[in-house]
Amino acid sequence: MENTHVPHPHIENRKQSGPPQVKNEHIGINGRIALLITNAVGTMWCAYLFALLALISLPAAIAGGTATVITWIAQTFLQLVLLSVIMVGQKVAAQASDKQALQTYEDAEALLEIQDEVHRLLKINNDLTDEIHTIVKQKK
Repeated sequence: MENTHVPHPHIENRKQSGPPQVKNEHIGINGRIALLITNAVGTMWCAYLFALLALISLPAAIAGGTATVITWIAQTFLQLVLLSVIMVGQKVAAQASDKQALQTYEDAEALLEIQDEVHRLLKINNDLTDEIHTIVKQKK
């Protein structure tokens, strides 16, 4: 009976690649440009700036009546401000997701090490059992 443990090749690949993270997914010039714009627009400071920009047209919307104010709220203020706020929320969620991915990766690594230790102990146990069987057979 063979007691040699051979780790799955995927384990070594995991050690080399590490956990998947959002920061590793931005590839090429288009990805870099999109990331630059996203990081600029996806800040609360940009949301504040967009709110100030939207407020510039508020007096004209008020002068235009109720329908114009509703249109201003829906098409100007909400779209400008919520764009940045949603992007900030997505960035926070992505960071939390990356932390979770890293924790899951580290947990899996720990479990793989424990599994290797179990295999080592099983081999020792099997070897000792084989020795006991050999001794018992010799005494008969």
